[in-house]
Amino acid sequence: MKAIVLCAGKGTRLRPLTHTTAKHLIPVANRPVIFYTLETIKKAGITDIALIVSPYNREEFEQTIGDGSEFGLNVSYVVQQEPKGLAHAVWVAKDFLGKDDFLMYLGDNMIMEDLKPFVENFRENDVDASILLTPVEDPRRFGVAVVEGGKIVRVVEKPKVPPSNLAIIGVYMFRTIIFDGIENIKPSWRGELEITDAIEYLIENGYDVRAHIVYGWWKDTGKPEDLLEANRKILENLKGSSILGNIDEKSTVQGNVEIGEGSVVVNSIIRGPVVVGENSVIKNSYVGPYTSVGNRVTVDGCEIENSIIMEESVVVDVSERIDSSILGKKTKVVKSSEKPRGIKLIIGDLSSVEIP
Repeated sequence: MKAIVLCAGKGTRLRPLTHTTAKHLIPVANRPVIFYTLETIKKAGITDIALIVSPYNREEFEQTIGDGSEFGLNVSYVVQQEPKGLAHAVWVAKDFLGKDDFLMYLGDNMIMEDLKPFVENFRENDVDASILLTPVEDPRRFGVAVVEGGKIVRVVEKPKVPPSNLAIIGVYMFRTIIFDGIENIKPSWRGELEITDAIEYLIENGYDVRAHIVYGWWKDTGKPEDLLEANRKILENLKGSSILGNIDEKSTVQGNVEIGEGSVVVNSIIRGPVVVGENSVIKNSYVGPYTSVGNRVTVDGCEIENSIIMEESVVVDVSERIDSSILGKKTKVVKSSEKPRGIKLIIGDLSSVEIP
């Protein structure tokens, strides 16, 4: 059995962060989102994985993940030249998949669920497809499945009037018959080959498509607020503290906190759950719960909480508390002493700034 992880999307809802970083590589609790995905798949017992990437982000993925040996995996790369839909992404992986059954996983999803029962159930039963579902409050935002006696009898993509509250959350098991479904569908109004249409083809032609319903936490990390929620969820699971850096006698560390090698904390309060990367400096500051501080970051004279500060950023003498924020790589946020006084901003496309 193999797995494919779909990573070719442009991440437009996360711009400007995704102008320079693939959305799947944005860090949550100081680790790229895709790392959690790879670990989840490995725990399910699958080690042969292909990442479906675009021509524009392939090199970044290869530099970050390599051949997957660091994770105990065998990782290949398949290029989807154009964003023609999820079903098209499956189709371009056809040579990699061969005649193997496979798991399909949307790469920007984070799922706090053991997928091994899902995978094993599929292996042990003579079904053609199995779809991971979960109840949601607003099914209009998702592909939705209608289930009768454990079988999926209908799927609808983002319906205005949902026929159920069971959302398709981006994890699927397929036999190779899914390729027949893809061959027999047409592009949707979006100009894309929809995986829900291919699944609907299987259903209409008498194939056995099963539901696997889960109730644990999951998140599509496609928006900034979703990244922050995922960051909080990961940090909530910190077990104890790991202090590898240096904390001076004037500083206080409370709760579950991880501080990486070479990092220095001076005259500051760190209240967990918090993670601080390597070779960072926190001085005369307060770093509050649910904050991730990356490698080689400087925080001086500031208050920060519930935020993600990516590597090599500098945040100095900001008078207001920084809250629920994401600062990209090499960001610089400083107080200016120049006169005339005013706010000076250099902001990229689609940025968001709130000033009290």
